[in-house]
Amino acid sequence: MSPLRRWTALVVLVLPVLLISIDMSVLGIAVPALSADLQPTSNQLLWIIDLYSFLLAGLLIFTGSLGDRIGRKRMLMIGAPLFGAASLVAAFATSPEMLILGRALLGIGGATLMPSTLGLIRAIFPDRTERRSAIAVWAAAFGGGAALGPVVGGLLLENFSWGSVFLLNVPVIVLFLLTGPFLLPEAKDPNPGPFDPISVILSIAGMISLVYALKTGVKGLDWTVLAALVLGIAALAWFITRQRRRENPMLDVSLFRNSAFTSALTINVITVFALMGFMFFLPQYLMLVRGMGSAQAGLWMLPLALATVVGTMLAPVVARMTSVRTVVMAGLALVILAFIIGTQLDTAATIVLFALLSAAFGLGVGLAETLTNDVILTAAPSDRAGAAAAISETGYEFGGAMGTAVLGTAGMAVYSSRVVETASLPGMDSESATAASQTLAGAHEVATTLPDGGARLREIADTAFMTGIDLVAAIGIGTAAITLVLAWRGLRSESRAASHAAAAPDEETMPRADEASADRAGATRG
Repeated sequence: MSPLRRWTALVVLVLPVLLISIDMSVLGIAVPALSADLQPTSNQLLWIIDLYSFLLAGLLIFTGSLGDRIGRKRMLMIGAPLFGAASLVAAFATSPEMLILGRALLGIGGATLMPSTLGLIRAIFPDRTERRSAIAVWAAAFGGGAALGPVVGGLLLENFSWGSVFLLNVPVIVLFLLTGPFLLPEAKDPNPGPFDPISVILSIAGMISLVYALKTGVKGLDWTVLAALVLGIAALAWFITRQRRRENPMLDVSLFRNSAFTSALTINVITVFALMGFMFFLPQYLMLVRGMGSAQAGLWMLPLALATVVGTMLAPVVARMTSVRTVVMAGLALVILAFIIGTQLDTAATIVLFALLSAAFGLGVGLAETLTNDVILTAAPSDRAGAAAAISETGYEFGGAMGTAVLGTAGMAVYSSRVVETASLPGMDSESATAASQTLAGAHEVATTLPDGGARLREIADTAFMTGIDLVAAIGIGTAAITLVLAWRGLRSESRAASHAAAAPDEETMPRADEASADRAGATRG
């Protein structure tokens, strides 16, 4: 494949990645509008927000393995029309139930797309130096898309209905379907072994149950949460045991014996956990505390998206001069700096501090995530690229879902505990105080009904919200610091590899020892 064909194919591959990552964050800014239109219950709204990530995380291991079996390009051609159709269902939903269905179909469609895109990069770019740059573009689409979600959503909602945030997907999917069949190569495992339906059921049941338990458990424990947790752990334990015993496993769990692979995966999970958790609060800070409109708030989220893209594109360039470990640790240090700045937002007189936070956060996430994806792919034999990519993508989705649930719930718990006591304010009663304690938007809405415009309620609610952000930032500082230590210890082999590459540049384009042995094993089986 010529260089022009390779890079053109990459452009086609990042189209679905961009859409899926935007869909992870765009709904947050559209919730007030769709809530006013469809009037969902609190439980229905939870499913509208969460079901996408539930199914996406739960199905990725299966769809990644299926792509290795039937062909990753074929999986993309199956998943893209489903994602487009699901977008239409969600965009024109006339009831909460219809929107829940649309979000479920989006999760299923997204699960078929994500591992195949990253897996095909391994086939299109066999040279590791080129592959690092290609993964940087892929990561820029993923990280930048997540940061762009509020930007795109804010601009659309300023002029169109909430359904436009889903309708945006359709023309991009059409473009992908028109170009993908001609520009993308096919790649799959030449010796996939027999299909294992039991492993499929265990992986799906285990992941969905575990994600459900963790997302709902932070709101309070009950028997359904505990049952889901037990079911998830038991199913995944059985799944792992089964994979270790099979000659042709659906998921090569032996990959986790590689310390660089495991460390890189963990870094990805925690980095996305911090990013999505903090992004739950940032648009609300701009629109409610700062009083911006949706479009203006979206534009102020743009520095975060641009900084993320800059970080991802800069990572492979810097890695040529230093080690992967150094680049990742520098990125995590910037994430810690961003969280420290976040603790000062409540005292900021101008929006400049928010811009500095966005720049540090985006640049740090871009640097930390890009090269870890390369480590994950390189650690896996080429015929298991889809499975490795699925593990990486599952980590992304799991981290993102848990970031919103855990950090979002922690911050809002602080907010609620402080606002629920406002029943003693003039014009307030217990019912209005409870409504105000649910969300910051709810408090501002209640304030409009008070005789003095609710100035005191707004002040209490805004202060409580910023206290919640302070707690989230403190948790972020702690988790990022732990991850930095993990990177220092777990990516030592990548540091040594960089030193060897500097001494002998040709090694960078040679297969690694584990890849070569895997290729020889495959040839022997053949």
